[in-house]
Amino acid sequence: MTFASLSPGMLTLDALKTHHHALLAQVGLAPLRSALLFFSLYVLVSALSIPGAALLTLLAGALFSLRDAALLVSFASTLGATLAMLASRYLLRDWIQQRFARQMKTVNSGIERDGARYLFALRLMPLFPFFLVNLLMGLTRMTVLRYWWVSQLAMLPATLVFLNAGRELGKLSSLRDIVSPGMLFAFTLLGLLPLVTRWLFSRSPPSVKK
Repeated sequence: MTFASLSPGMLTLDALKTHHHALLAQVGLAPLRSALLFFSLYVLVSALSIPGAALLTLLAGALFSLRDAALLVSFASTLGATLAMLASRYLLRDWIQQRFARQMKTVNSGIERDGARYLFALRLMPLFPFFLVNLLMGLTRMTVLRYWWVSQLAMLPATLVFLNAGRELGKLSSLRDIVSPGMLFAFTLLGLLPLVTRWLFSRSPPSVKK
């Protein structure tokens, strides 16, 4: 089993556990080539909205050091998300507007009111799936650069949680072993923090000049 033969259709927890040792041996023999192949696969999965990004994050934690895995996953996921956003903006605009009209209205309202803070919140909260955020953000006026850095920053906490869990890949039976309801609640609070802070400041009475 090699990275070159690890197709998106094989991204299941059982398959990764089965081929873990073979992939680990490949990383030991050719670390740079393995990292490049893994990075390419992750970008492909993210850009095409193929299910399996969370499993690939677990795999990175099992195969690479925490530092290397964090760099690979953080930049690959952000690049893939940005490519999906650009495809939405320039290739799929009409289809997305028709297919997700209700969600688009919500996102447009949030972006108009809170700007980049709203994207930060969406990336952390489980309300909107990863692929849907990518597609809907492509139809907003947010710049590519801002979309990139906000997405990368907001996705980092969950990335680190999954990478750490991946170090015990053989003991996992499902993704529910990683993301508990309490953790989802914590991510939601973290995502809401900038929005709540902005709201509180907007409600503060103006200072009185003496």
